[in-house]
Amino acid sequence: MGKTIKLTLLISLIAQVIFAQQVRNLTVEQAVSTALANVEEIKNLKLDEEIQVQKNKEIIGMTMPQVSFTAQGSYYLATPQVQFPSSDYSIYEVLSREGVKDGNGNPINTGNSTLSVQALSFFAPLNMNAGIGVNQLLFQPDVFIAFQARQGVLDLAKGNVAVAEDKVKESVHKAYYSVLIAEQQKKVLGETLLRLVKLQSDMGEMYNKGFAEKLDIEKIQVTVNNTQTALNQLNNGLAISYSLLKTTIGVPQADSLVLSSTLEDKDLKAVALITNNKFDYNQRNEVTLLNTARKLQDLDLKRYKMAYIPSVAAFFQYQRNGQRNEKFNPNDPWFWYSTSLVGLNVSATLFDGLQRNRKVEQAKLSLAKVDNNLSQVKRYIDMEQDIAKKSLNNALLNLEVQQRNMALAQSVFDATRKKYEAGLGSSFELLQTDTELQRAQGNYFQALYDGFVAKTAFLKSIGKL
Repeated sequence: MGKTIKLTLLISLIAQVIFAQQVRNLTVEQAVSTALANVEEIKNLKLDEEIQVQKNKEIIGMTMPQVSFTAQGSYYLATPQVQFPSSDYSIYEVLSREGVKDGNGNPINTGNSTLSVQALSFFAPLNMNAGIGVNQLLFQPDVFIAFQARQGVLDLAKGNVAVAEDKVKESVHKAYYSVLIAEQQKKVLGETLLRLVKLQSDMGEMYNKGFAEKLDIEKIQVTVNNTQTALNQLNNGLAISYSLLKTTIGVPQADSLVLSSTLEDKDLKAVALITNNKFDYNQRNEVTLLNTARKLQDLDLKRYKMAYIPSVAAFFQYQRNGQRNEKFNPNDPWFWYSTSLVGLNVSATLFDGLQRNRKVEQAKLSLAKVDNNLSQVKRYIDMEQDIAKKSLNNALLNLEVQQRNMALAQSVFDATRKKYEAGLGSSFELLQTDTELQRAQGNYFQALYDGFVAKTAFLKSIGKL
């Protein structure tokens, strides 16, 4: 029973590991698509784009009626009072006029009247009210400009995404090509090691038969050791390149990658034939982004210029009020009444200490800075295209040379090996030609990588990566 449980747990653990590790078969285009879907920087920029969509809706909401509701209930523990004058002067005046006399037979004199005050309250102890208010903005300069800038700000967010995607594409291409080159180098170096091991075995047999010296055996052993070390270093570098590629495309390190694209010089030659005579700066997302920023800066300038235009809003209010006071009418203590009003609110700044003028000047200077940045970016693009085109052409020339050198080194090695096997050549010559072959192969792969990096740079420079 215990063995069964252990076996079940082991199978479950193995299954988790297997499913946790995903094998991804990727072309360079698929690697780019994976990166654009996974890289957090792109995700965050797309979230910024969605945030801007919601902000645009918020701006639209500012132009719609704003409806509010209020309600309040209050009870006076002690009602407010006012001092009300109280006097018996009018009584004395009537008595005096009628000739009434006091108990002593003296006429009534108004001078004997008294004046006092009495505390009275006109407030009901319990008060209730509820109301609805509606405000409709008719015109406000900054809201008007914000409404015009909605699409521009959204385009700016999209432009940030596009620029970031271009950088990710370039990084993915370089990382992908680096792995492909390393894989081909590994394959060739592995074949070289097998060839040397076979040569070492053959030389050992010749040594046993007395046709080779011990020095020859030691020389070939040194070459085998060096080649094995180079292969180990290449494997370590390849593992690092895979790790970098996984990070670049945003997949877990536990995943396995199988790269299905190939490196062919005909792809480089096809790109080298592309000219930039009909190049439009708007093909570069950086220029599009700056053009959008310029439009927004122009709207910002317009916003400050319109700051003195009055804001106009209409409003409507309705309120229902109730007061309860049993002293007024015990049978019906509640008194209800309604109020409503409609109006227009106009507000404008008459003088702000010339602050608006200063802001207008600042906006003009900011607009000039955007123009300068645009000119600078275009100049950099021209330089980038020139360098990329020349680098691609030089890489193609170098690749052709290294390709011929590799073929020549292979031919020399094959001829030297036949001479050695026929007893007409020395082991020194054979090992020397093998070393030259390895060097030629390494130079070829480096030239191939440089060519594809130059291709990536050129396509990026003309906005077609």
